Amino acid sequence: MVERHSVTVVGSGYVGLSLSVLLAQNNDVVMLDIDSSRVESINKRQSTVSDKDIESFLTSKQLTLKATLDAKIAYKNASFIVVATPTDYDLNTGYFDTSSVDSVVEDALQSNKHALVVIKSTIPVGHTLLLQKRFGTSRVIFSPEFLREGQALNDNLYPSRIIIGSHCKRGRKFAELLQAGAEKNNIEILFMDSTEAEAVKLFSNTFLAMRVAFFNELDSYALMHNLNTKSIIEGMCLDKRIGKGYNNPSFGYGGYCLPKDTKQLLANYRNTPQTLIEAIISSNETRKDFIADEILKAEYRVVGFYRLAMKEGSDNFRSSAIIGVIERVKAAGVKVLLYEPSVTSAEFLECEVIADLGIFKHKCNLIITNRFCESLSDVNSKVFSRDVFGDN
Repeated sequence: MVERHSVTVVGSGYVGLSLSVLLAQNNDVVMLDIDSSRVESINKRQSTVSDKDIESFLTSKQLTLKATLDAKIAYKNASFIVVATPTDYDLNTGYFDTSSVDSVVEDALQSNKHALVVIKSTIPVGHTLLLQKRFGTSRVIFSPEFLREGQALNDNLYPSRIIIGSHCKRGRKFAELLQAGAEKNNIEILFMDSTEAEAVKLFSNTFLAMRVAFFNELDSYALMHNLNTKSIIEGMCLDKRIGKGYNNPSFGYGGYCLPKDTKQLLANYRNTPQTLIEAIISSNETRKDFIADEILKAEYRVVGFYRLAMKEGSDNFRSSAIIGVIERVKAAGVKVLLYEPSVTSAEFLECEVIADLGIFKHKCNLIITNRFCESLSDVNSKVFSRDVFGDN
């Protein structure tokens, strides 16, 4: 039986909450957040994110989990302090804004003189080493997460791999905690320097973005030349070297991770020759331009956008490619209507939000959706989507 540990997780988004639920099966977990409503929700066993597995575990599993606003209480007895705060891409500096991570690491080190601080937030390559040097300690390591929105806990229960940016004894112990909470057997566990672990994270997401961009450009070609996109992709992906997955055309890669991670990797290439990384980012903008142009060709009077999230099961539309398409269509003078149940205001992005789906369908001459939904089947003739496989 795995020894119980006291673990503090800072941040209650997809990464923080899914890890907390995973670890709280076998450990005493305290979540620290600055948002009182999130703390209250967690203590009531309510999820702060849209994830069916997290919601189920919170209500049905015996978890030793509580949340607090008090940093002193959270840090006091922890053996491990996990940092899962956001690192948004800063357009002015061309790098991630790591201020929240840096602040948490500093507070954690000062408040607790023995805990291992494990950064799960995505950071630039080399940032953990900078923090180690700044604070004169080896108690800070990086361990990347590979989670999908809406399936974060599932990806922790059945991880593709566990990577620890350290060779130290406590780093190995943290890997054991992750493995003990998982349901998958024989998990690949890799130990490496934190700088290499940071690179694994950014290169992995950039590769996925490249794959999305490739199949989107394939679809653009097929659409321009009246070819069947689905037939071409199916024919390609039967080759095991290519394989399936991340091959369903979309309006571009979006969400919280891929846009910012590709840009951060490009920033890390500042003194290294490259063309491909920059091309991936450029391709995504080109795709949004192309989709908008296709929408505008028919000169519809009223264009509706069904859902702002990129995929089913997600309630997050931050950095969604759909928003980029909306802005382009709106700039051309077309009236744009939105249907997005998670938006409660009457207007969003300076567009009217229609709360009733029936009214939305009636008012729109054309309905745009990144992923087709059965609720649009009765107005299929109005729908424009590049979804050829019917999955995320």
